[in-house]
Amino acid sequence: MGTVRAIAATAWGGVEAIDVLEVASRPPGRGEAVVAVHATAISPFDLKRAAGVMGRDEHLLPLRLGNEAAGVVTAVGADAVGFDGAPLAVGDEVLGHWMPGAQADEITVPAGLLLRKPATLGFAEAAGLLGSGTAAVHTLQAARVHDGDVVLVHGVSGAVGGLVAQLAKLRGARVIGTASPARHERLRAAGVRPVVYGQGLGERVRALAPGGVSAAIDTAGTDEAIAVSLELVADPTRVVTIANYRAALAAGAHALGPGPDTERVRTAARLDLVRLAAAGRLVVTVAGEFPLDQARAAYAVLADGHSGGKLVLRPKPSTA
Repeated sequence: MGTVRAIAATAWGGVEAIDVLEVASRPPGRGEAVVAVHATAISPFDLKRAAGVMGRDEHLLPLRLGNEAAGVVTAVGADAVGFDGAPLAVGDEVLGHWMPGAQADEITVPAGLLLRKPATLGFAEAAGLLGSGTAAVHTLQAARVHDGDVVLVHGVSGAVGGLVAQLAKLRGARVIGTASPARHERLRAAGVRPVVYGQGLGERVRALAPGGVSAAIDTAGTDEAIAVSLELVADPTRVVTIANYRAALAAGAHALGPGPDTERVRTAARLDLVRLAAAGRLVVTVAGEFPLDQARAAYAVLADGHSGGKLVLRPKPSTA
């Protein structure tokens, strides 16, 4: 049995504690597959875990990071059946999420977590699709967004916010999104009406939507985002956050976190997201790609909070 490289937090402390370790590879058991990882995404959730926000049990260290990846199947166990119910085979190109420790050269995972990667979708885009995409779907369902709505998306140029905007538009909604001025030209080209966050945000949004705002989705996590959303949206149950739970819950808005409903909604969204991405109707913006051994640098960019899309580690070279 050989070893592979994996990204882990070796202490509780955030970016400075993230390192590359050698870990044992593992052959597949029944119902499992081994995937040579070509791309693996990082997320704020990974950074929170590394910082000890989810708990600081020393027995968990070193804590393997990541849960999203795309790559090629290199070995399968008996009854290795993919998410779509069909058997997986060596050579299949796949993607998946909710795979603990996905930031590695190779992972051995339950085959049922893996979806087939469309040929039209690059490995980096595939690795960044499901985590942000399923969160985006969940926010839109919770906010009950439909045709004719005007939706305010806070953090619209981010990994989740960008997919929220695209999926809202596919539902027939108009989208106004907060972003720094440097992102505005790109957002206008994508059919989003951008607005600068900061003092006076409510007035600027009203000028863009004189008929009112139907729903608001916060992916930024600022108190301003919740306050302005509640100021503009008549029904607080149509205000949704994935990043500022306390303020949202105190105001009667939705705060989406772990739980059975999250698992149900996000699992059900996977196949549709892959189909939309394969058809070019949903685009994952990859803001940066880093070699696996530069994971700490990638996390530093993530911690800055202005990456402008998904950040991806590249364990394996790929032409896709």
